[in-house]
Amino acid sequence: MWVQILCGLVLYKLFKRIFYDDDDLDVETSDSNAIFSVANRLEKLYGGKAYVGLRIPDPDTGSRQNIDIVLVTKGEAVVVSVKNLSGIVSINRDGSWVFEGDHRHRSRQYPDPVAEAKKQASILEAYLEQRGVALPEGYFSYKVILPNPKFRYVNFPPEVITFDQWTLLKPEQKSMLSGWIKGAFRGGKKEMQESIHQQLNFIFSTAPIWDRLEVKGNKYVLGEFLEFKGKQEDTQALRPIKRSKVSRLVIQKTSMFGLAPSRLQVLYCPRDYRSEGTSTSSEWKEVTVRSSTEVLFQPQDSNKVRKFKLSSILSMQLSA
Repeated sequence: MWVQILCGLVLYKLFKRIFYDDDDLDVETSDSNAIFSVANRLEKLYGGKAYVGLRIPDPDTGSRQNIDIVLVTKGEAVVVSVKNLSGIVSINRDGSWVFEGDHRHRSRQYPDPVAEAKKQASILEAYLEQRGVALPEGYFSYKVILPNPKFRYVNFPPEVITFDQWTLLKPEQKSMLSGWIKGAFRGGKKEMQESIHQQLNFIFSTAPIWDRLEVKGNKYVLGEFLEFKGKQEDTQALRPIKRSKVSRLVIQKTSMFGLAPSRLQVLYCPRDYRSEGTSTSSEWKEVTVRSSTEVLFQPQDSNKVRKFKLSSILSMQLSA
């Protein structure tokens, strides 16, 4: 009996590796999934548009500042930092978080997330000013959201939204997320609000972002696309797909059964700088490759390059 069970486990692992993916997607995508989940819920609660995975140039350091989410609604905008932590956290006098990890996160100390979010908002305002947008004082707010139910905490400052607060948040409770809006601006000229709203949406839709993979199981990975790996004829067919030329890919299955190798249609959208970084559906182009072809991708905050089979990917978006 035990031999049968062991054989069954071996067959299951082989089946999973062949037909799904070689990587532990639960580990690789959990933090990115949390960011996208928070962004989707913010849009449902408050409307507007949530921009995910921004990489804003920081002139002081010469590097790029990673920003999880910027929520833009009419008359207001919020920089949101998502901390998908599980375990127990206490706060030092300097504001840093001492985190007692679980099986997925090692125990460590984090710099003050509230101070980091405040800095992100400042860098973002400077970036917008450089691109010609002058915002009223205090236009940007910043919040830290803790969406993990396994998070245990002590007293946090008001800029932190705990899991319990997050689950109870309702559309009419704007004070929890954006009570910072100045009354004078809230009652300001509608034309000015509309103009700023349009400018912000245009700038954030063309701002640098992390590349992103959407994989089966409603999972996401933020990071950097490196290259395709596989048979020479497949990589040759995919050679035109470069970030300077392509903004998005969509993977469609063409064959599933039969003796012939399973193949996929890769529909890719050429980047069109004349239409604010978007293209119409008629401009999508198509190549057909083997489903075993792999995408080499380096996840955000990871030194390890991962391989994802095209058969496990639904779409990929590339930053310019």
